Amino acid sequence: MTVSRLRAVDVARGAGVSVQQVRNYEDQGVLPPVRRTPAGYRIFTTEHADALRVVRDLADGHGWERARTIMRAVHAGDVETALSTVDASHAELDRERAEIARVLGAFTTVTAAAPTMPKRHYRIGAVADAVGARTSSLRLWERRGLLRPTRERGTGYRVYDDAELHRARVVALLRRGNYPIDIVRAVVDEMRTTGSPERLRAELARREQDLHRRSRRRLRASASLYGYLTGTGR
Repeated sequence: MTVSRLRAVDVARGAGVSVQQVRNYEDQGVLPPVRRTPAGYRIFTTEHADALRVVRDLADGHGWERARTIMRAVHAGDVETALSTVDASHAELDRERAEIARVLGAFTTVTAAAPTMPKRHYRIGAVADAVGARTSSLRLWERRGLLRPTRERGTGYRVYDDAELHRARVVALLRRGNYPIDIVRAVVDEMRTTGSPERLRAELARREQDLHRRSRRRLRASASLYGYLTGTGR
């Protein structure tokens, strides 16, 4: 790669930042080491300009903290740490994508969980039989805030109405599908608020679109880093 000398203002202008920001990046170690003239002036080159563009791309795609970790490692000769940081960032998106898929998959189960018993009130044993769960599980779900049975006057027994029975069936089905409690709670809370999980479904769809956008930014940032590593022979 041909390296030419540049002024600090040229480096800053090429990345759309101020000269002070360029100096800050140098101080933080995300740019290659800067030599100085006998008079103490910094000597910037096209390599610094390239590194600065990569830093900006990495910050946009992977976040500033990771960008700093990656570029510091690169300029310290520790490319393995840089690459493992990139891998961890992409893996984070993969976990988010899997979580969204699991929650969206829960809605198919919820849709199939329509109440089938006559409209009345049920004690905990009847609900346990109806949803195929133990009474101890129903009590645990109550403690976790997933179910809200009322208490029978005089006896203090738990009483579930049709709506609560339906929620118990939903919780049981989702738990059998190994959905974690926080996901089950999100679904049940939405059903309790609006009567259906459709608003949560729409929110997850928006989250999925945002995930796609972030994935593309990280891919672009990783490609930028690859170009920099190749161009500098690292």
